[in-house]
Amino acid sequence: MYNYAGKQAIVTGAASGIGKAIALRLSKEGCTVALWDMDADRLQATLRELGEGRGHCAHVVDVSHLDTVKAAFASTTKAWGSAPNVLVNNAGIGRLASILDVTPDEFDRTLDVNVGGTFNCSHVVVPCMRENGGGQIINMASWFGKSGRPNSLAYCASKFAIIGMTQSMAIDLAAHGIRVNAVCPGTIDNTDMRKQADVEAAALGSPPAAERQHLIPLKRLGQPEDIARVVAFLISDEASYMTGQSINVTGGLWMN
Repeated sequence: MYNYAGKQAIVTGAASGIGKAIALRLSKEGCTVALWDMDADRLQATLRELGEGRGHCAHVVDVSHLDTVKAAFASTTKAWGSAPNVLVNNAGIGRLASILDVTPDEFDRTLDVNVGGTFNCSHVVVPCMRENGGGQIINMASWFGKSGRPNSLAYCASKFAIIGMTQSMAIDLAAHGIRVNAVCPGTIDNTDMRKQADVEAAALGSPPAAERQHLIPLKRLGQPEDIARVVAFLISDEASYMTGQSINVTGGLWMN
């Protein structure tokens, strides 16, 4: 267990799946959390799970729009009376499509959310972290950001970009006491993206993830909580000498 008393974290894509698991874990560790997501109803449900009276807040945000991010940041800091020292860039989208099938609009939207959203949130939050003497940023990449995968052109492009951004940000911000790392999930169950991917895989004649878990050395699909545990570690002082890393959480499916 880590002691996050006094830490304040923004978690994007926090209404469900991996983002929700991260928010719940950070809250359990004593962190005050701002939930950012586009799904207003599930945002409020997750906020209720975090519990009242601890300063947690929720804002409907499309991270691909810089003005919306700026407005949510202003509301968050007003609610807290101070700026966050943790940012988890988790919001993301993806669909199965090759260069033969993906449309320009789909490609642009994937990069706008996954890459542009990571940039927008970091661009807005980093100056305050610098002024306050440091912080931690966690970017959500993927093992698809380390190896090209079939029918995943836009998603792979976005996740490769996030790993590059993580390394560059880590170098630029180290002197300001800001550590930047990425987490690279493997096949994670119980998320909207997993459900969508299974539907799209079926349309392409491929089996669902549950039927492919025997290919994973640990013989199971990952869970959102598996990712949340690694995020919690990276934010903690136990990882104080780590920056610019992209940590695989794949059950052994990808090993570099």
